[in-house]
Amino acid sequence: MKTNVQEFFDVNYWKNFFSSPTKKRLTENFLSLLILQGLNYILSLVTFPYLVRILGPEKFGLIAFAQAFVAYFQILTDYGFNLSATREISINRENKQKVNEIFSSVMTVKLFLCLLSFLILSIFLIFIPKFRNDWLIYIFTFGMVLGNVLFPVWFFQGMEQMRYITILHIIAKTIFTISIFVFVKKMSDYLYVPLINSLGYLTAGILSLWVVHKNFAVKFILPTIKAVKHQFKEGWHIFVSIISTSLYTTTNTFVLGLFTNNTIVGYYSAGEKIVKALIMVITPLAQTFYPYISRVVQNSKESGIRVIKKLLFLMSSLTFAISLVIFIFANHIANILLGFQYRESIIVIKILSFLPFIISFNNVFGMQTMLSFGFHSVFSKIFISAAITNLFLVIFLIPLFHHVGAALANLIVESYIPIAMFFYLRKVGIKIIF
Repeated sequence: MKTNVQEFFDVNYWKNFFSSPTKKRLTENFLSLLILQGLNYILSLVTFPYLVRILGPEKFGLIAFAQAFVAYFQILTDYGFNLSATREISINRENKQKVNEIFSSVMTVKLFLCLLSFLILSIFLIFIPKFRNDWLIYIFTFGMVLGNVLFPVWFFQGMEQMRYITILHIIAKTIFTISIFVFVKKMSDYLYVPLINSLGYLTAGILSLWVVHKNFAVKFILPTIKAVKHQFKEGWHIFVSIISTSLYTTTNTFVLGLFTNNTIVGYYSAGEKIVKALIMVITPLAQTFYPYISRVVQNSKESGIRVIKKLLFLMSSLTFAISLVIFIFANHIANILLGFQYRESIIVIKILSFLPFIISFNNVFGMQTMLSFGFHSVFSKIFISAAITNLFLVIFLIPLFHHVGAALANLIVESYIPIAMFFYLRKVGIKIIF
């Protein structure tokens, strides 16, 4: 019997793998998302260095802090649907009535949560001086939440039609890129950045709804209370895990802003964004294989594990190379992309450099395996424990080491998660490695 490594380098294996209609769809979806990531990198390489230099660490930090705050509302309105609803759409894609029901109930819940989010934001802007002083930047940034609500990524993923995600995101990114160079000329133009970003999200969201109606003949129907309750229940454990995730990712930026100042936030955020951009290399693989693995596991758990093992080998090999390059060339990366004002970001980049490799295990053990096998509750508990650990770490490390402390907390917690998942999977008899 061939090992995973031997199979990985077997030309005949991959030829057979991509020959069937199902595998061809996987290939098309992967290439669509890969193109999207490639264009995102190209456009980001154009705008990111420009913005960090024009805005400077202070204003860039303010925008990053606003985005970190508004990210909580994006998490609330997503409510885990990018995984739970993706799975339901994937399983019921041939049942038009069921698809209409899922689409309508999920969109209803998301719009309700969006309204609730805006009410919470308004309370912060009215009663808390730190937010009230820059209220306009938070209002402009909130447009990203509404655009995200309107864009049913979960629907396209469930239907395994990723090319629509690619096309619509490219439209949004192109609008943002062109507008940045037209309207942002000096530091005082910083308010245009969140406004332009939100307009891109809103444009993509509106166009996506038109595509869903026109190309998939999906109709919005008034959902029943039972259907809405079902979506809340299905997304709950994933929502809890995502909220927990934010407590060791987004929250690090948010807490850093509360304990320090916008300039320090700018140092950390600039370094973190570079590493996060490279982490997104694995996103096309993760998004492409999740609905496929969910369906394979439904039919045969053994077949699902075989696919998961091959995916892990592919993702970990790719991300290890990326992490090594980031660590070795951190100084050059910071100098080229950020400039001399961000020398303090170099240490952040080095500390976070191996996150792509670590997160590849997190993704395969968690999203691809635990969720596909139905271990939603344990999945949530692992992230909750990680979130609690991170809160203790940031409260201790950020006052002492500022942006370096935030990076250390991020690295420690991200390392803990796949280790906890690995031991749980072995406990229940699922051996992905060893």
